[in-house]
Amino acid sequence: MTTTRLKSLLLAMCVGGSASLAVAQSIDPIVEVGKQRAVAAKASQAKIDRLADETASLLSDYKTVMKQVDGLKVYNARLERQIANQEKRITDIDVSISEASVIQRQIPPLVARMLDGLEQFIQFDMPFDLDTRLGNIEAVRANMDRSDVTSAEAYRQVLELYSIELQYGRGIESYSDSIDLNGAEREVDILRIGRVALVYQSTDGAETGAWNRETQSWEELAAGDYASAVRKGVRIAKKQATIELLNMPVSAPEAN
Repeated sequence: MTTTRLKSLLLAMCVGGSASLAVAQSIDPIVEVGKQRAVAAKASQAKIDRLADETASLLSDYKTVMKQVDGLKVYNARLERQIANQEKRITDIDVSISEASVIQRQIPPLVARMLDGLEQFIQFDMPFDLDTRLGNIEAVRANMDRSDVTSAEAYRQVLELYSIELQYGRGIESYSDSIDLNGAEREVDILRIGRVALVYQSTDGAETGAWNRETQSWEELAAGDYASAVRKGVRIAKKQATIELLNMPVSAPEAN
């Protein structure tokens, strides 16, 4: 009986072992497939991660490039404005040069006319400082022919002469000069009061006279009429006496 049970147990163990072996053999392929799938999944995830990193890097590069493109657009727009402004300035300069060339050509004849007019004015004006005044005109005329004197400089010089003539109408001065009196040259003291009066007095004080605008000549004044006043005027002009009111012969055109 005991022997029979032992045999039955051994038989059962053999059958069970065979079944376990069979099950184990049938599971191995499944486990292997699972392992392969796990390896494949891991490889796929790694590939996905790598692609994600590459995509992020490309996106970052794209954003950087787009920022550079935007910056270049702004820079190019500014350059275009600068170029447009420079082209406008060049056009303006070209126009200015053309206009300046025209003005440059017009200055010499203008200066010549102004000098002629000033010379004519001086010749009809009271005859004071004639050598200096006419000499200044000739000096400017000579400068117009010099290569180192520009037309603009000649124009400035003639304007300065006009300014000097304007000042003559406001000042008072006295100087020694030689004038023609009745066909004879006489050394006298000249007193000029603006352009209101131009008088003379001989160096010995014996003779006093004035310039007559109408006759364009020197005329002797009656003795004692203005001799004292002219003498004082000469001293005032030379800053040898204080300013005071003086009775002077005034030669003015008659009213119509």
